[in-house]
Formats: sequence, structure tokens, C-alpha cells
Amino acid sequence: MENNTFTCEKIKNVLIISKKCGKDMNKYDASDIEVLEGLEPVRLRPGMYIGGTDEKAWHHLPVEIMDNSIDEAVAGFAKKIIVNLIDSKTIEITDDGRGIPVDEHPKYPGKSALEVILTTLHSGGKFNNNVYKTSGGLHGVGSAVVNALSSEMIVTVSRDGFEWTQTFSRGKTTSPITKGAATRAHGTRVRFTLDDKIFGENAVFKPVKIYRMARAKSFLSRGVKIEWHCNPALLTEDMNIDADKVFYYPNGVADFVAEKTDSKPRILPKIFSGAIDFPDDSGRVEWALTVLTDENGAASDDGFFASYCNTIATIDGGTHETGFKSAITKGLKAYGEKINNKSAASIISEDVFDSVAAIVSVFYKTPQFLGQTKEKLSNPEIARYTENALRDPWEMFLASDPKTANALLEFVINLANARIKTKQVKDVARKTPTKRIRMPSKLADCSKHGVDGTELFIVEGESAGGTAKQARDRATQAIMPLRGKVLNVLSNSDERFSANKELNDLIDIIGAGTMKDWDESKLRYEKIIVMTDADVDGSHIASLLMAFFYQYMPQLIYGGHLYLSCPPLYKLTYGTESIYVDTDEELENLKSGKYKNKKVEISRFKGLGEMMPNQLKETTMSPKTRRLIRVDLPPKTEEGLEDTEKTKTLVYDLMGKKPEFRFKFITEHAQFVKDLFV
Repeated sequence: MENNTFTCEKIKNVLIISKKCGKDMNKYDASDIEVLEGLEPVRLRPGMYIGGTDEKAWHHLPVEIMDNSIDEAVAGFAKKIIVNLIDSKTIEITDDGRGIPVDEHPKYPGKSALEVILTTLHSGGKFNNNVYKTSGGLHGVGSAVVNALSSEMIVTVSRDGFEWTQTFSRGKTTSPITKGAATRAHGTRVRFTLDDKIFGENAVFKPVKIYRMARAKSFLSRGVKIEWHCNPALLTEDMNIDADKVFYYPNGVADFVAEKTDSKPRILPKIFSGAIDFPDDSGRVEWALTVLTDENGAASDDGFFASYCNTIATIDGGTHETGFKSAITKGLKAYGEKINNKSAASIISEDVFDSVAAIVSVFYKTPQFLGQTKEKLSNPEIARYTENALRDPWEMFLASDPKTANALLEFVINLANARIKTKQVKDVARKTPTKRIRMPSKLADCSKHGVDGTELFIVEGESAGGTAKQARDRATQAIMPLRGKVLNVLSNSDERFSANKELNDLIDIIGAGTMKDWDESKLRYEKIIVMTDADVDGSHIASLLMAFFYQYMPQLIYGGHLYLSCPPLYKLTYGTESIYVDTDEELENLKSGKYKNKKVEISRFKGLGEMMPNQLKETTMSPKTRRLIRVDLPPKTEEGLEDTEKTKTLVYDLMGKKPEFRFKFITEHAQFVKDLFV
């Protein structure tokens, strides 16, 4: 029976509970209004403040604390920041800035400013432009939210000639502020521990993620030293990071791009970089760009493009990216027009940025973001400011070295021609009597012409889709990310299916039509691979997709084109040895056998998006090392008609509109279930 079935028995239980509580369910008065105080709203609804309670969310907590230190550095009051990963759940961040004020707050008698900042939402110095011209923290919620979601937080401030310490837990003060030893130092040290009650016992900091965060903050804050320290017990050889490291980039993003590309072939011998203030002293933009090639002079797969605002990574882009790309693209087209190269008119931004290694970083007084975790910048004026700031420097850069500019222009024109040719081929292949079908923008297509050896990965979620795009073989592997669970076509009407964009996009992408209109000669990929998480939700999504293909493209299954991927569930690390494990049974066998009485680190993959691209490639995507399950159907012959009907009945019973058929199947087959994981 489905969990959402609301039976008479349940109604009876609700009425009994209501009666016992002495509350008339129909009555609604002031006593029903609950007022959450202090930081209780954060603990009750953490997703409103940090986007959820998953790995991405808890790794956002040290970012909030570090952004405060970076703001001190950007404002000119700090020169060094120390990030110390003490254990898998505890991190400490120290700066040599002014130190959080510890004197009594005028609006809160008896409370220090430190206590107010750590226990009150929308408090801090970020609202006052006299304190910070630009800042990563905008809403005054960062430190308080971290406090609310930590089992323990210890803050030590050095200022006014003394050390001051105060402790907190789960958003509440656990000790008064204490005046300690005399000191000539200044700055703030914050140590906090993840709260298992919020994030679960499996919540741990990943050293690689914190390491990369510290490195990024360093090159985005030119001239600021960031020391990285990590408990060596947390590191494994495959992480390829040091336990102790000092990041220092005196020229900011230009130094970082140079470091990442100096050993790679590139068209621009000199990196195009600079920094320019915006109008009215509202902020500035810093940038660095070069264009990479492979050893044969073609576009490189090693490129990257990252954007930031006030040192916050804007992974979904925004208006600063729009302005930056527009300036570079328009400038290159203008140069082509100047030298009378008519082919330059066909260039678009996609061609220019296909093979770049670039960073654009803006600092702005009043940035506007989409979402509390600040993943997309939305100020419309920043697009104009950024484009105007880069226009003249970029045109001068091209004009100063015509040989390099001509080589770059020809390189980009070749990419534009390849794009146009590919589009023409696809348009012809997909042409119908009434329209040409455009491929969905979310599809990252492969570059190989022809079907042989090509694969389409249908991936669960945008995050996993992003990782898969980095892990794939661009020549033969295409990626199509899905948003959540797809429509169950067997329990919904044809009208709902016709209105479902994601499933109709899949039909267009696969290219061979459906049912009676099926034409295998138009199939665009040799293998269609469903790649979902190794959990119950992932299995459900895979089942929904198989039902869709069974209903509308059974020929895909009969032809042996449909597969399921087999991502691992665990990673076991013992010393320098790491292995991947697919099932709980296999895990238990290893723990009681090969690794019995040994200290083994066990990491559970909650989702494909948690894997590093190299891990996803090695375990799930590379034909050399992965495992696939081919989806088969009984043969569609006269002799097999009975089996075919049985299959159809089973599929419709399990996936159709009537839950009683599922209930019957479960009760009849429960005795055969070996393990049941909830």
C-alpha cells in the first residue's frame, strides 16, 4: 500500500490523538500561533538559510565564516587567514583582522556585540558602508546560522589589548564572554563542529572541498595569505593535496590562471588580465583569460570558466558573466570586421568560450543574488559595468599583437564553422514535414558523427549532470540531466504526457520517434544509459524511465540499446588502498573478511553529484572499468506472445494507476525478500 493512502483507521487514530490532547481540530485561535525565538527558525528550517541539509549545505558553513575574514582582508584590515580542518566534523578559521567587537551593544544591555552577532539574525557590520565597502555577507545571517547549526562553537577575539572568549551551542550562548590574557595581537578565531542532529551522523567535511575553497579565496583576494592545515589522518593518497600549504597570489586571478595553464598549449602567450573600478566607486571587476588548445591545435578539454562576486563563487553565473562574455565576443568580432574578415560575423559567445581558461571576479557594494547561498548574481547594471570596463582593454590587447589576434580569430572561426556544420547535420536528421526540432539547451551532446560507439547518459539531477559533463568522453558521451522524478506515464493520461517537456525532450534527443513512427536509422546514439543514484529514489527514477521507454519506445529495448548504470554505494579506504563497493552485503563481507579488525575509512555516496569527476568516470562511465545492466524484454515472436503478455501485465500492475495490484504483488512476494532497506 502506498504511504500516502489515508485510511479510515488513520482518521480514527487522528481523532483519538486530538481528543487526548484536549484540542478541537476545528478551532483555530491565538493559542495556535507559535513564535520561534532567537535562532530556532534556522534549526527548524535550515534549507531556507543554507539551501538544505545535504553535503553541499554543510560545506557552505565554513564559507560563511571565511567570508567574514575575507571581508576584513578586502577592506584592508587583514593580511593572513588560517583554515584548520581539525577533524572530520570540526574546523577552525582564524584571521588577523580587527576582531569582532566585544564591548556592550547599545541596543542590547548586558550583551556584547560578539554575542549579538552570533545569536541574532540580521546583525553585523555588513549593512554599514563605512565599515565594509563590499562584502560577501549581505544579510547579517552567516555567523549566526553557522552557530545555530553547530553542536559547539568557540569564538576567540583578540582586540583592545586582550583575548576574549565565548562559547555557543545550537544557536544559544553556553558561557558569558570571558576576558583572558593580555595580547598585542588582533583578529578573530572561530571553531565549530557540525551538528549531527541537523545533518546526520554521516555528515563530514571533505578535505578536498575545503582545500579548494581556501585556494579560491586566496586568488580572489590578491595579496592575502591563506594558510591551510589539515589533520593528516583525514587525508588519503588519491586526494592529492597537502596537509599544510600556504596560498599566496599577489596578482590575484592572473596568477591563478597562469599557474593552471603555464604547462598547457595556448594561443595567447600573454594572459589577458586586469582590474578596473566601476562608476561612482560602486565596486570593481578583476579578470584573467587565456585560450587553450590540445597538442594538435584543436579545442582543449582542459579549459574552465569561473565567476565570483565579493569572493562568493557564483556557480550559476549571472550578470557579471553576461557582461564579460559580451565584451570578449563583441571585441573579437569587431577586430575581425576591422581586418575585413567577413567570417567573424558568424562568431557567437559559445565559440569564443569553448576552450578558454578564464575567471571574472567582481566586487560590488549592493549585489543581489538569487537564493541565500548566492549562486547567481542578478544585478542588471553589473552586466553593463563589466562590459564597458573590459571593452577598451580587450580591444587594445588584440591591437597590440596582431599575429596573436589573427591566430585567435582563425581558431574561433574554425570552432564557429564546426558548430554551424554540426547544427546543419542535426537539423537535416531531425527535420519533420512541419518543423525543425531544436535540441534542449541542457543536453551536452557528443562531438562524434555517426551512431557507432556513442552513448547518451540520462542523469538524475543537475548536480550529477554537472559532474558527469566533466567526467565524460566528449567525443562519444552525451549528457542529459533530469530535474527530479519524471512522469509515470502508466498512471497518467496521454494529455499529461504530451504536456511533459522532459519526456518529449528525450524523444527528440534520441531521434528515432515512438511506437509506429519508430525509425531505427534515425537513432542518434548506440546506447541509452540511465544513470541514477544508488539508492531507493534512484531506483524509482530508473523504474519510471524504463516504464516510459517500455510504453513509447519498446523497439529501443528490443534492439538492445537501453542500459542501467551501476554506480557504487561505498568507497573503502585502507592506507593507500581504495576500493568501491556496490552493495551493503558486499560491504559487510569485506568488513568481516579482508578488513576485519582493521581501521577502514568508509565513505557512503549519497548521490552521483557527491563524486569527484574522476571517481564517476572510473566507477560508472568509462567503458574500460564500469559495469552496465542491459534492459531486455521477452522475444516478440509467436512463441513468446504469452511471455510478452505476462510482462505487460506485470509492468502495468506495478506501475499503473491501481495501488491494490502493487499491494497484492508485495504481499505475495514479501517472503522472497532477503534484505529491505528503508
